[in-house]
Amino acid sequence: MADEISRDENINFRTRKWVRPEDLNANGTLFGGSLLRWIDEEAAIYAIIQLGNNRAVTKYMSEIEFVSSAEQGDLIEMGLKATHFGRTSMTMRAEVRNMITRQRILAIERIVFVSLDENGKPTPHGYDCITYDRDRIPTELQRD
Repeated sequence: MADEISRDENINFRTRKWVRPEDLNANGTLFGGSLLRWIDEEAAIYAIIQLGNNRAVTKYMSEIEFVSSAEQGDLIEMGLKATHFGRTSMTMRAEVRNMITRQRILAIERIVFVSLDENGKPTPHGYDCITYDRDRIPTELQRD
């Protein structure tokens, strides 16, 4: 069933959020804008680490269909998977699921991030695969 939690073992669900009163819409369910903000932030962090550049920015997000929702007190988790590395970009897939109801909230098939140089122009990143090492954290973000 499409609404049930994905069994895609290739997506890492690393971020969890607790749905709080300030995250609700007028219907008393999770506000889509809050959820999209969380996804974009999580995707940006993922892109920064994978591309080794803290100037990675959102270029494109494909169609989004909300399948189910969450209510106050629910726990949700977000997962991302890199699906393609371009010369200056990285494409990923996102999925969000409700840990309480066991249903998928949404999936976004394509989120594209572009690596920028100090002048805001696309710049080659030199990667073609995902890493789970921390060696791509941009040097300007590292502390001694």
